[in-house]
Amino acid sequence: MRVLFTGGSGKAGKHVVAYLAAAGHRVVNVDRVPLNHPGVHDVLADITDAGQMFSVMSGHAGYDELDQGAAKPFDAVVHFAAIPRLMMCADTETYRVNVVGTYNVIEAAVKLGIRKILIASSETTYGVCFSEGVVDPKVLPLEEDYDIDPMDSYGMSKKVNEVTARSFQRRSGFDIYALRIGNVIEPHEYATVFPPLKDDPGLRRRITFSYIDARDLGQIVDLCLKKDGLGYQVFNAVNDTNSVPQENAELLKRFFPNVPLSREVGPNESLLSNRKIREVLGFKEQHNWRQYVM
Repeated sequence: MRVLFTGGSGKAGKHVVAYLAAAGHRVVNVDRVPLNHPGVHDVLADITDAGQMFSVMSGHAGYDELDQGAAKPFDAVVHFAAIPRLMMCADTETYRVNVVGTYNVIEAAVKLGIRKILIASSETTYGVCFSEGVVDPKVLPLEEDYDIDPMDSYGMSKKVNEVTARSFQRRSGFDIYALRIGNVIEPHEYATVFPPLKDDPGLRRRITFSYIDARDLGQIVDLCLKKDGLGYQVFNAVNDTNSVPQENAELLKRFFPNVPLSREVGPNESLLSNRKIREVLGFKEQHNWRQYVM
């Protein structure tokens, strides 16, 4: 597929772009800085400028396509570009960039007839991660039908983006999928992030102990590109298990004693559930943290 990918130079994006390129997709990376990945064409653009989004989306995927004459539409748009977390800049700027940027990307894709659109949402929409105070979820495990209720500017922006995606899907009938991406772990981070959790699992309480390997996120995006006909969908994008060695019986008793369970969970099953991507998309985890941490 010819895929226009926004935010491919970022922490998660660079691994997903590499995965998609290795899988045989033709990827154009749209970002403020180049990725310089072999075989991937970089276009420098600003997602908050609607005109730039229309322009890059109606352009070529590389110089070799000039011989074909007028550019043909992309097969898919994957939108990861954003202010990636809370407190990187003013709350108002986080909200503006993420909400306006996502609207511009989806609008351009829909009006140009691109029938497969993926957007990066976030596990922060569940209202635990960046909330003020120690906040419990209403129920565990966290699944996609949860009434998301963030209180922070970042989580709020991602909730609004899901509403925007759903509205454009109603208008167009295209496939628009939102990925609630967990805490992204790059390969080099295993050696530093995971060992302290043996003694202090509470470091991961705000993200309900979840994580997503950056390479497994690439697989999830690829599976979404290949899965047609689902209309508007939300998927939790996380690995199969929690990121801490303690089992759920201990974690729930210690950190979430007042939170009810909607169903039984396995001893190490991720409390931010990825059941839907396994059942609907056929996701098969390749990078469990235990492979890399002694």
